[in-house]
Amino acid sequence: MIKNLPSVENGTTVRVSGWVEKVRDQRYVQFVVLRDESGAVQLVNGGVLREADPENPRSDVLVPRTTTISELTQGSFVTVTGELQHNERVKLGGVEVQIETIEVVTKSLPDNPVAGDSNIDVRLDWRFLDLRRPEQNLVFRIQTTLLHAMRNVWVDRGFIEIQTPKLMASASESRAELFEVEYFEGKAFLAQSPQFFKQMAQAAGFGGIFEVGPAFRADHSFTSRHATEFTSIDTELSWIDSHEDVMELHEELLVAALTAVKEKHGEEIQKLFGIDVTVPSRPFPRIPLAEAKEIVKEEGYEIPRADADMDPEGERRISAHVKKKYDHDFVFITDYATSIRPFYHMRHADNPELTNSYDLIYRGTEISTGAQREHRVEVLEAQIKEKGMDPAELGFYLDFFRYGVPSHGGFGMGLNRVLMLLLEQSSIREVTYLFRGPTRLMP
Repeated sequence: MIKNLPSVENGTTVRVSGWVEKVRDQRYVQFVVLRDESGAVQLVNGGVLREADPENPRSDVLVPRTTTISELTQGSFVTVTGELQHNERVKLGGVEVQIETIEVVTKSLPDNPVAGDSNIDVRLDWRFLDLRRPEQNLVFRIQTTLLHAMRNVWVDRGFIEIQTPKLMASASESRAELFEVEYFEGKAFLAQSPQFFKQMAQAAGFGGIFEVGPAFRADHSFTSRHATEFTSIDTELSWIDSHEDVMELHEELLVAALTAVKEKHGEEIQKLFGIDVTVPSRPFPRIPLAEAKEIVKEEGYEIPRADADMDPEGERRISAHVKKKYDHDFVFITDYATSIRPFYHMRHADNPELTNSYDLIYRGTEISTGAQREHRVEVLEAQIKEKGMDPAELGFYLDFFRYGVPSHGGFGMGLNRVLMLLLEQSSIREVTYLFRGPTRLMP
């Protein structure tokens, strides 16, 4: 790989492959910048012309000559052999390769549909080309490191990884924002979250579980943080005393993830994105929802409805307050009203108007919802009715609680939102491998 070339001894014959990124065609010398997934290297043709071996039947194996390099198109994939030379004046790793042979493995069309100033829709139309950019390559290496670090925490704590079904016979949380699909002679729904099935794991005696998988929302939003299909990071754990136990696990996971990202990719993130990765201190600030609304009101903004959740502007304002007061990028907003939380959230023992729940806001945007779950079946049935739902339609879910289940809680978190905010990108479309929205199903 190209990233290994600086460690190779000067004068060694090397063989490298990659995509042509740039050609500088001068009269007596030619330069080619070649890139693979690990980095870029400068190739040099000093203009020495030699005839190709007439006995070689492959016409695409060529000895360096001016016309061959001149005709290289951006994006063509080539394999080059040549002498490695260390040269401190070369910005790309301090090395260059003097071309001896060049093989055009696959030639790219001359008109590249993606340019440096192409808008996001054009880049998404040609996503495989857009992903060749070093910044995009880095995004998904960061994603890999982040998830690996979180998995290490779960595994070290004895959690079990599960994969829940994405085809469901009924709504996973509500009848809103559901994708309905044909299913043989009937119909099914795409899962909005693994909520019911990760709770089933608690009734099954799995204790701590986690899942990283797709979730689906039939949401017509065209905002920077919404998608119709996204990757959800979910976890659930038993034997908790309150939602505080869930928040502590949430902190542990994020601190481990951001520490790993900073250690492995910090320098490259600074180089390509101009960002210094910040590892948050623990504990994260915690502010009850009612208090958060009062804080932003005192600072000049009032949430439009008194019985509503924090809106995007409110999230930005409370984050700015926390950053100024605590120098922290995260804040847990806790104690949400019963009226704006699902039926399965446990309510305060001394105030049934509030739930043992939270939202986690990161740099002004909500990335997660977590809570202690209600595990008493008779309370669940009452709360289902109170929400105007029919317990009979949730019989399979209520069965989990009729045969003994421990106290438990958990959270769901959007992976793409975390990456977007970490890298200070304008939209989750920039950090999603293949984005799905109301008007995008291709590629």
